Parts: sequence; C-alpha cells; structure tokens
Amino acid sequence: MKKILLIILSFQYNHMLSAQEIIQLYEKTVPNSKPAIVPEKQEMGKDNILRVSKVSEPTLTVFLPAKEKATGTAVIICPGGGYSSLSFNYEGTDVAQIFAGWGIAAFVLKYRLPDDNIMLQKEIGPLQDAQRAIQLVRSNAVKWNIKNNQVGIMGFSAGGHLAATAGTHYDHAVIDNEGNINLRPDFLILLYPVISFTGNLAHMGSRNNLIGKDPSDEKITLYSNELQINKHTPPSFLVHAKDDDAVKVQNSTVFYKTLLKNKVPAEIHLYEHGGHGFGMNNNFTSKEKWMDWLKAWLQKNNWIRKS
Repeated sequence: MKKILLIILSFQYNHMLSAQEIIQLYEKTVPNSKPAIVPEKQEMGKDNILRVSKVSEPTLTVFLPAKEKATGTAVIICPGGGYSSLSFNYEGTDVAQIFAGWGIAAFVLKYRLPDDNIMLQKEIGPLQDAQRAIQLVRSNAVKWNIKNNQVGIMGFSAGGHLAATAGTHYDHAVIDNEGNINLRPDFLILLYPVISFTGNLAHMGSRNNLIGKDPSDEKITLYSNELQINKHTPPSFLVHAKDDDAVKVQNSTVFYKTLLKNKVPAEIHLYEHGGHGFGMNNNFTSKEKWMDWLKAWLQKNNWIRKS
C-alpha cells in the first residue's frame, strides 16, 4: 500500500491519542481515468468548511481509536457537496474524530467527483472509490484491528447518495475484485441524503453532475437507490429535516419505508426544522443531537459498547 503521508497529525481527543494517516486509495493506476492533469482544489471558507474539488487522486484519511477502546467497528465517511465538491472537515474529519472517541475506526473518503475531463465513465467513478474503500478496509482488517462483519459506510447529502449506492449496488463490482472481497457494507448511516433521481424528489445538481443533464430512464432508475432496495440491503440509520429545501425530506422517508417493506431494520429521525447541511449539530433549531441517537443505535446493534 502506497502511503502519501504517514502520521501527519496527532491530537488529543477524550483523553486518548488518535493518529491520522492518509493513504492513496489505489496502489498504481486509478481506474476509469483519463491522462489529464487537473490540479486538486482546496478552499477554506469563511464558514470554516474546507471544500475540496477537482479530485483525481482519491484517498482515505484514517482515524484509529486507542487499542484499548477499539470495538472492531469501522465506518467509511463520504462528505457531501452535490458531487461537485467535498465538505471535507465539516462532514468528514470532524465526524471521524468523534467516532474514534467511541472506539470506531473511521475512514474519511476523498472520492473522485464525476468529471468527463478526468473519467472515461463519470457516473461510476465515485462508486468505484466507495467500493475500493470497503475493499481496502476489509483487506487491512487485522492491521487496523477491525472485524470484517462490522464495516459500515456513512454519507452526507450527495455523499449519502454515494453511501446508499454502495449499500444497494454491492453485488455489481465496478472495481477489480480478484480476491472476492465482500463489498457489501454492514450498515448505512445517511444524513440528509440524496436518494432518488426521479421526478420531484431529485436533487438536480447532484443528478446532473453524476449522470448528466439528459440521462436515460434506465440510468435514472439505476441510480435512484430507493428502487434498488431488497431484503439484503444493510440496516440503515437516517436523519433529515422536514424543511430541507435543497434535498427533500421524502428522499429519506421513501428509502426508510422501502427498507421496512423489505424487512430491513431501519431507524429514522426527522427534525421539524434545520434545513440542509446542518452537519453534526442542528443547534439553531433543536436541543436534540442526532449523534446521540446514532450512538444509541450503534450500541443497540452491538457495533459499539454501551457506556
């Protein structure tokens, strides 16, 4: 495994030391790529959100818990940004630090954003990176003190669409998988996710960026994840605000209802207010913290220890 940066940051969190490591997702050639030079762009906004775009070299940023705290559970985190950028700290590394404190190995995925300039087939690029992340985490389970049947994936907004796609398209590998590594996540955590590309439910920015402005009906159906659910879809935890005017709350509710219809365990929490993109804290509208609900759900399913 090629490491581009090893132990670049150590920090104290909840009285334990967590080491951050950044590794390249692919050892050699990035699949489905064109020989184009497009410099990656990183911008820290006035809102203190680090936005990353023009990603051509996908990576995993690793946050491991202290060994005595490790539960064996791992979560791959997909930041959102409409498939045009990644809110890398706000919906990525900040969340990973919390997970490390819970005893969860967290991996922030800097995935390629669909772009005809760097990809031969742009709609599969993000999914390739999500599947590769799952493959990589499971392949290194012993090294990272992870249990192979406790690897989940999490996503915010368009990152939620990617996570849901990984959770519903796992039986169709879009990467080389000669080792036949299990690509099915063991659970999904979806925050104000883009789910559907159909009709009035679609977040058109995400849809246009991923599958184009004039997609076929077949492609719309394929990437509308509520239509891809079956009884083997992973157990799921969803959070959304009812007044989300960017990604309609029905994206989460239709996914949840279809999970239940297929007898897949699921839990959903809906804020009355909060809009879109509230991150880890919906402080402006509610004292209830969805991270507390999530922790309880993970404990109930024995993915982390009860406090």
